[in-house]
Amino acid sequence: MRTESIAYAPASVSNVACGFDIMGFALERPGDTVTLRLSDRPGVRITKITGNSSPLPMNPAENTAGAPVIAMLERLGINVGIEIEIHKGLALGSGIGSSAASAVAAAVACNALLGAELPNDQLLSCAIEGERIASDAVHVDNLSPCLLGGFVLVRGYSPIDIVPIRTPKSLWCTIIHPHVEIKTKESRKSLPRTVCLSDVVAQTGNAAGLIAGLLYEDFGLIGRSLHDVISEPVRKHLIPGFAAMKQAAAEAGALGCSISGSGPSLFALSSSPEIAKRVGDTMSGVLEGLGCKHSLYVSPISQKGARIISTQDHAL
Repeated sequence: MRTESIAYAPASVSNVACGFDIMGFALERPGDTVTLRLSDRPGVRITKITGNSSPLPMNPAENTAGAPVIAMLERLGINVGIEIEIHKGLALGSGIGSSAASAVAAAVACNALLGAELPNDQLLSCAIEGERIASDAVHVDNLSPCLLGGFVLVRGYSPIDIVPIRTPKSLWCTIIHPHVEIKTKESRKSLPRTVCLSDVVAQTGNAAGLIAGLLYEDFGLIGRSLHDVISEPVRKHLIPGFAAMKQAAAEAGALGCSISGSGPSLFALSSSPEIAKRVGDTMSGVLEGLGCKHSLYVSPISQKGARIISTQDHAL
């Protein structure tokens, strides 16, 4: 059993326009870093939270990084003291998997600290306990790409069935994050409880088209499929400059643009890093014109998910 373990987990885009709760992909950056240390003091404690965050609960049972550690200890039947440090590279309520990154990093770090060698499906089930705190729901479209890397399809939830999807190597993502917070719990409350049949047909066609476009490396099909007729129409008004940014992305050559997760971040997919950077510059210009502070990231779809950064084995 190690005495310290540090894990990094990347940001992720979920929903991917037409795949509400069933699609997501990992970015290279930004991400969260979680450090776990064995302690001679019983129980799980959070000792420090730093970085890009609003006040977060120090009670581990109420924290998205603490809950997976508690769940793993219970699963393994191990009674040890663990201290947790969290460094947030992701802002809360940003729409790029902030809660998922903390939850996954904590689960991966705990697995290494305890030498448990739990498989990915069990790590995911522990990380879910952190995501449950953030949204009062079980959805893994952020958690699974954050853990596994790449683009994933969540085919089903009973049981959870995750399918990795191959993506073109030249596919890049632009993320723009207006500095306003949208809480996942509140955003989900705005969604319609019923959806008309024509919208279901359109959304299903787009979801199938996006998967086919990725597999066949058909950028035209990817672009035609990146449309959300269910959640975007009721969420877009929460995001400053939404319509102008979406139009700017299209004019700059993006394949498509939509809300990342529950927002306020927007993502745009492009067929090259050069186009992705140009798309970011034009979207950034919209927010600058509105006087809205924001962050901009340009990244390929990362095939690496959460990973251990370092461990220590020296005696306490």
